[in-house]
Amino acid sequence: MSSVNDCQPQTLTKPTFDERGAAELVDRVFGLKVSWISSLPSYDDQNFHVRVSAGGADEYVLKITNSEDSQEPDLIEVQTQAMMFLSAQGFPSATPYLTKDGHIMSLESGGTGLGSKKYMVRLLTYLPGTPVAKITTNAQILYEIGRLAASVDKVLSEKFQHPSVKSLHRGRFIWNLANVPLLDQYIYALGQNKYRAVVEQVIEQFKGKVIPKLSSFRACINHGDLNDHNILVDSCSASLEDPQYRVSGILDFSDMSYGYYVFEVAIAIMYMMIESPDPLSVGGHVLAGFESILPLTAEERGALFLLVSGRFAQSLVIAAHTALLYPENKEYLTITAKTGWKHLMTMFEVGQEAVEKKWFETAQAYTHHAPA
Repeated sequence: MSSVNDCQPQTLTKPTFDERGAAELVDRVFGLKVSWISSLPSYDDQNFHVRVSAGGADEYVLKITNSEDSQEPDLIEVQTQAMMFLSAQGFPSATPYLTKDGHIMSLESGGTGLGSKKYMVRLLTYLPGTPVAKITTNAQILYEIGRLAASVDKVLSEKFQHPSVKSLHRGRFIWNLANVPLLDQYIYALGQNKYRAVVEQVIEQFKGKVIPKLSSFRACINHGDLNDHNILVDSCSASLEDPQYRVSGILDFSDMSYGYYVFEVAIAIMYMMIESPDPLSVGGHVLAGFESILPLTAEERGALFLLVSGRFAQSLVIAAHTALLYPENKEYLTITAKTGWKHLMTMFEVGQEAVEKKWFETAQAYTHHAPA
């Protein structure tokens, strides 16, 4: 999602390829002729949906990583290998089309801006489906997303091996939930508005109540960004009144890092709240799905409210910060903010005890009526 890796002010690192330049990259690096190309929205990388006239699958996503993250080839290698591993395990994950030299990625220069920055380039299979953000979620798909979050982390943590897997220990990576306290460095981007006090409250409570308990949580590899745009679904029923969905794609592994199982369910809950007309009800269904694979401990459950709040704070603060750097991309960068601020304020107005009661009672009901 973001290349903010430490507490230093972010520089302009987003690639600046136009569609013609991107098509030339596909030809030069991968040996494929582009018949159609269209840019895709992205945070601080560049993505293009491309169709080719011959060679393997017909559709791909050209992913051009920002210049800062491109300086960590081991990390990108591990993320890509994890995608390939998950695909081999039966998960709907993209896989890379190899370069003409037989590699999964290539460091290339180019773009329309000044300077000679280098960007890591990959060509990934295009996954069909509709982003969760564009459907009306129901209990069934929320439960499935919870199961997905647990299943991905569990198989990665128990079975995935790679010589560079240690690169996933990203100590000061701003999107790791353990690093909510680092938001202090970016909170200036909120200005002096009514929301800032809530974010400051989240950060302080996080420091006092979550950080001391991290050692009691179960560690794992996190996908780290199972948001409503990174999960694709297909309808698997003809009923318009009660649609049933299945997950058809998992996108964007750039936020992968070592973390904790409870982080993943908190992140999924937060993003599933974004578009929901009844956001406080979402958490119980996601939690039930997650706990059908990996039941949380009492300590992990006790941190869930502040972890969800912490992810809201991360998303809202870093989006505001990045929008100052890339004002032309502000609409996409602040997409979460349209409802995110309202949901975070509601969580604190209703209070931790009441929100947790709603989540845990909903999840408990599934133990008596688990979905087929």
